[in-house]
Amino acid sequence: MPFLDREEAGRRLAEELAPRLTGAEVVVFALPRGGAPVAAPIARALKAPLDLALVRKIGSPYQPELAMGAVADSGTPVVVRNEDVIELIGVSDARFNEACAHECAEIERRRKLYFGSRRRADARGRVAVVVDDGVATGATTRAALRAVRAQAPKRLILAVPVASTEALDALRAEADEIVCLEAHEYFYGVGGYYADFRQVSDDEVIELLDQYGTGAARG
Repeated sequence: MPFLDREEAGRRLAEELAPRLTGAEVVVFALPRGGAPVAAPIARALKAPLDLALVRKIGSPYQPELAMGAVADSGTPVVVRNEDVIELIGVSDARFNEACAHECAEIERRRKLYFGSRRRADARGRVAVVVDDGVATGATTRAALRAVRAQAPKRLILAVPVASTEALDALRAEADEIVCLEAHEYFYGVGGYYADFRQVSDDEVIELLDQYGTGAARG
């Protein structure tokens, strides 16, 4: 089993990233919820603020786990369409847009829940590191990278513990650099690479933002 849990995976990613980013101004963006415990050790090691890339998968009507796209929070929402899936299942533009609107509403709910009046990190002119606990198909990751890219960072890095090689190849055009500890051609789901892959709660995400978000005191 490559990783004990998300925190250990984050520590190992931090060891890879720290030498590359010494002296740089960095902002760390986690995909919640599972990416937050991975991103926290990275933010701690780099003495960087932790923020969130709020993104939602747009599931297929009768197979919610099958992504026909994704949407990310970026002022104007960033929408990614999986055209092959949309064509395969025969979803109309109206049905897709309806599902997209539903996920946008969930993003808005999470923004209020996680941040409230909390000040957000500013990636403009800095190195932005986007972190998740793994990448299977890459739809949500692509949306997150595009949303963070819209903030005009100096450099955009994707950092993940594990991913499918196919997804990584498709994402190389979206990031300036990808740091991945384990890439597998035959990929059976992110959770299969963790001994402990329990669900992360909203309260845990909020607690990590309290510890490492913009304005938080760091030891």
